[in-house]
Amino acid sequence: MSSLLGLFLQIISLFQFILIIYIIGTWLVNFNIINTSNRFIYTIMDAMYRLCEPSLNFVRKYVPVFGSIDMSPIIVYLGLWFLKSLLIEYWPR
Repeated sequence: MSSLLGLFLQIISLFQFILIIYIIGTWLVNFNIINTSNRFIYTIMDAMYRLCEPSLNFVRKYVPVFGSIDMSPIIVYLGLWFLKSLLIEYWPR
């Protein structure tokens, strides 16, 4: 059973890492530091977009808009952290 818990924790940690990389990547694209006309950058950003945006869009439906600040990545990251903590605490030993 603990190997299944380890697998779930690793998947959540991997998604958290991908979410952070996606956030940094979108900042770099928005500030014109990297350009999506490069095929490699476009492929990486498209893959991360497809992985991260469904969870971010779900949160954006319920979170009010704070001007130009998007709070959904923070909420998703904290939700994943909370889910990881719940799994560690309540997983049957």
